[in-house]
Amino acid sequence: MTTIQRLLRAGSLSVRIAVLYSALFILTFGALVAVATGGIERYAATKISDDMTANSNAFNKVLDLESRRMATATDILAADFGFREAVALGDEPTIASALVSLRNRLDVPNAFIMTLEGSTIGLQQKMTTADADSVWNALDVGSRSGLVKIAGEYHDVVASPVEAPNLFGWLVVGKPLNKAEMQNLAQLAPINLSAKVLDARSLPQTLAAKTGKQVEMVESGERILYRASALPSLSAKEKPTLLLRYSLSEALLAYRPITWILAGLAILGLAIIISAGWLLAKGIARPIARLEEAARQISLGERHKVAVNSTDEIGRLGDSFNEMIDAIVEREDKMSHIALHDALTDLPNRKYFRDQLDIALKRATDRDLVAVFYLDLDNFKSVNDTLGHPVGDALLKQVTKRMESVLEGYLIARLGGDEFAVLVDNVGTVDAITLIAEQLEKSFGESFNVEGHIMPTTTSIGIAVAPHDGEKSDLLMKNADLALYRAKQEGKGQYHYFEQEMDELARKRRETEIDLKLAIEQGQFELYYQPLFNTEQKRINGFEALIRWHHPVRGLVQPVDFIPLAEETGLIVQIGEWVIKEACRQAVSWPGHIRVAVNLSPVQFRTKGLPAILIQALTQSGLAPERLELEITESLLIDNVADTLKSLHSLHSMGVRVALDDFGTGYSSLSYLRSFPFDKIKIDRSFVVDILSDKGSAAIIQAITGLAAALGMETLAEGVEQDEQVEMLLKNGCNNIQGYLLS
Repeated sequence: MTTIQRLLRAGSLSVRIAVLYSALFILTFGALVAVATGGIERYAATKISDDMTANSNAFNKVLDLESRRMATATDILAADFGFREAVALGDEPTIASALVSLRNRLDVPNAFIMTLEGSTIGLQQKMTTADADSVWNALDVGSRSGLVKIAGEYHDVVASPVEAPNLFGWLVVGKPLNKAEMQNLAQLAPINLSAKVLDARSLPQTLAAKTGKQVEMVESGERILYRASALPSLSAKEKPTLLLRYSLSEALLAYRPITWILAGLAILGLAIIISAGWLLAKGIARPIARLEEAARQISLGERHKVAVNSTDEIGRLGDSFNEMIDAIVEREDKMSHIALHDALTDLPNRKYFRDQLDIALKRATDRDLVAVFYLDLDNFKSVNDTLGHPVGDALLKQVTKRMESVLEGYLIARLGGDEFAVLVDNVGTVDAITLIAEQLEKSFGESFNVEGHIMPTTTSIGIAVAPHDGEKSDLLMKNADLALYRAKQEGKGQYHYFEQEMDELARKRRETEIDLKLAIEQGQFELYYQPLFNTEQKRINGFEALIRWHHPVRGLVQPVDFIPLAEETGLIVQIGEWVIKEACRQAVSWPGHIRVAVNLSPVQFRTKGLPAILIQALTQSGLAPERLELEITESLLIDNVADTLKSLHSLHSMGVRVALDDFGTGYSSLSYLRSFPFDKIKIDRSFVVDILSDKGSAAIIQAITGLAAALGMETLAEGVEQDEQVEMLLKNGCNNIQGYLLS
């Protein structure tokens, strides 16, 4: 299908008619313009070629006339009796004076005597031996004019014999055909061409093969006309050639106005034809055009009906069109509401909230403040986990109703899950915003009754205020989210305003996360080891693996500065896998009685692939399972107790040892010690630090060691730094120590 056919089948009736008329005009007049333009260009090219030929002949005639003028002057001087007598007598002052007079009269730089011996008298320019021999040989065989090279440049040379009375030599006059001279000659031509004389052997092959003819070549997109003509040579070794160059593209520009006139006539004719076709089409398709315009308005969001003025087919089509508009309006209203509102709570969604925030920010004056509240329900996940999602959804609906009663007049949106946002505008002070936040926080003081379940629910709120915290909606919402994160960190159930340092902390957190990923890829981690000493056996029976990060810029980074972030982002799983494999790889070379202890993050512990990682690490390294000790914290024993104990038994069945780290600082029940046979209990350093000054700490340590001994478990005290602490620990039944006292 051609382009014209596609246009005729597409678009409106008016367009098709206009296209048809325009296409016919373009084909007809376009062909005429093409033929005329081609004819003009061919005529111009022929005329320019003829001008080139005429100018080439003119150049040759000018050079011939100049040679004759110089020949006449040399003949007169060579025949002068006084000059011949001076030459015969070797009167150099007279010769020099005559030559200077001749050079000035002919305006040439070279006028000299070439003797029969090949020497020169009065030559101003240096002539190489080869050039002198070339001139002498030509004169000796009878040549009297032609071109020869003197000092590297072509000269038009004429010579007359000097007889006194016998032949003494030749009077030679030479005019250089250098760049300046050729420019002077080119200015005599009626067209803007350039000329130069060069050896025929240096011509491009294309020009050398067509001497005496015009040759067209393209240089940098420009059409250039060349003509090379042979010039008479005084030397048999030289083949001087006159090369004329003329820009055909530049010459054709003179004929461009004719083309523009033709193009202008074509455009004018096209405009007339299109106008006529358009007027004709309007008369035929005006009713259909009104329907088309109404349909286009619908696509732009407008909902205008068309006026129906007839009862024919077009009129009935208009009635159907108006009925369709009514149906579209109703359907679009429903779709728009669904697209901009949350299905569960019927609150506006994130997109609607952002759009309204943009409007509020643009509408706000210098005295107005615009605040964004970000809030979510504290511990909402436990509601879904324990009571199910239907109960959680019902709670969200009740929360929505309570917020609407407290925040009447303000926009509330559900962003997703248990996250909500509130737009507070038209307020003048931060105190007014604080009052609203306190009212909202206070409203959660009363528990919710959801399907018979009494739920004491609190909320954390983050607040960002424009223009201080940002003047764009995205920045304001981001800062409110950062403030919410800080409120969560500081204990939940409270509101917190955004502070600039939060953004800096978030930026550093993002940078650290990126650096952590690079550290994993580039292997920037290293394991340090702290010895575990048995006081009864008086020897080291193990080492605890401690990870360190060698950052290329920050240097050595301690675990406390990156492990919490790794746990939040899930990168701890990859880091922990590397620690296990690296610790096993290194420990296999230690003495057989020494074990290696590795800390397990709660996130890593809950990973389903942990058993496979342990098996792979032990298999690849060849380390005996009983020489690997996994340390877990009490926090693992609080949530999902049944699943945790099941996983611990699974690990223990592999043969690896399991130690309970930081015992005594958490909230786990002592029943867990009975439910799971830990191999070792590590007493937290907080008890060891106070063991010398606090009888309570000593009593707790004694109770822990007694309980562990009864259950067949080892005990190890962390943070030992003094010999007195060792003595007290031994007295209270603890026989394994770890701390800076050792390393």
